[in-house]
Amino acid sequence: MNELYKTIEKKIKDSGYPREISGADVYNDICDQIDGKENGTYILLSKFDDDVVFEYHITINDEDFNLGILTMKTPEGVFTTDFDA
Repeated sequence: MNELYKTIEKKIKDSGYPREISGADVYNDICDQIDGKENGTYILLSKFDDDVVFEYHITINDEDFNLGILTMKTPEGVFTTDFDA
């Protein structure tokens, strides 16, 4: 899992996101957001910090999920990363 967390962190940092970020926290937030959801494609919003909103574009399947696009809206600007690229 550490490899996955590091990949998440790198993709977010590569987008120009200016704050500290934990791949584990992002992964856990996604898991909390999708818990109990049916298969399908969703846009989910999460207030990640007091002044930061994460917008997840996620496809949920029976046993897993795919995070396609993550948009981070902060006072410093809007940052987007494509996890499918």
